[in-house]
Amino acid sequence: MSYELIGITVLWLFLFGYIIVASIDFGAGFFSMHAKLFGESKKINGLIQRYLNPVWEVTNVFFVFFFVGIVGFFPDTAYYYGTALLVPGSLALILLAARGAFYAFENYGQDSKLSWLMIYAISGLLIPASLSTVLTISEGGYLIRTSNDLVDLDWIALLLSPYGWAVVLLSIVTVLYVSSGFLTFYAHRAKDEEAYLLLRKWFLMWGAPMIMISLFVFLSLRVQNKTHFDTAVFTYGWLFIISFIAFLIVGILTYLKKAHGMAFIFVIIQIGTAFFGYGISKLPYLLYPYVRIDHAVTNDSMAIALIIVFILGLVLLLPSLALLLKLFVFDKDYVRGRK
Repeated sequence: MSYELIGITVLWLFLFGYIIVASIDFGAGFFSMHAKLFGESKKINGLIQRYLNPVWEVTNVFFVFFFVGIVGFFPDTAYYYGTALLVPGSLALILLAARGAFYAFENYGQDSKLSWLMIYAISGLLIPASLSTVLTISEGGYLIRTSNDLVDLDWIALLLSPYGWAVVLLSIVTVLYVSSGFLTFYAHRAKDEEAYLLLRKWFLMWGAPMIMISLFVFLSLRVQNKTHFDTAVFTYGWLFIISFIAFLIVGILTYLKKAHGMAFIFVIIQIGTAFFGYGISKLPYLLYPYVRIDHAVTNDSMAIALIIVFILGLVLLLPSLALLLKLFVFDKDYVRGRK
């Protein structure tokens, strides 16, 4: 396996880890706001806070690793995506700062004001929505190289793109689906019946919209980038079939109120196979038609150094996260509010 394939694989693993961990965090904020607005705060807010308190600070570590790594491995991405990400990237940073402020000023206080909670919840949906524009831009047709060798973003085409809006909706619905799936398992483990029934209802509710929007993303991808669509369907379609089968298993287990831990493992398989199917079918392009992993990779010495550093980072990060979950999130006494 070449250096560029090893590099993009490691980076894709970091990004996938961020998607799972951040989705639980982002969705939990939305569910907290929803419960407060409809007078159901006592049912789930204690449960959600017990999950978020020990893990919220490590959520963005995965994304930082990915961002630093993608620029280090493939320097051309900084040149092409620099202009494109100026607005959505700045928006995401502002929203991340707002979420940090919520934790600093409200989460450790006696009560959470509705205004702060709304900022916290809405930012949790807007962050993945803004960052998902990268996936839309990477399919080509939005970045234009001028005669002066500068890169311009066609904002009108991007804002009017059906594929772009489909990706935004999919990112939001995926956040709510993954988060409600994990919190359903978490509430069941905590033996919190009220929270469990409410979260299970939400989890079942968000499944069908996610599949429908995923199908629309595929159909609109055929118009946006037929080459990518054909590769995804005819070469790596088996990965998306596995993803759909995992979705069905998740739905059956949740409906029958059985094996919620196993159900969430299948959620990870469902999202993972679809995510890696999308990524593999896109190669060798990182940005159509300008950036290819085999042309934009850094020199061999730097690539080897980055691969070693990021593999070591992954080896350290995953056990650390597992230990954190074991000590707090999956500790029976902590889950049930006894600690």
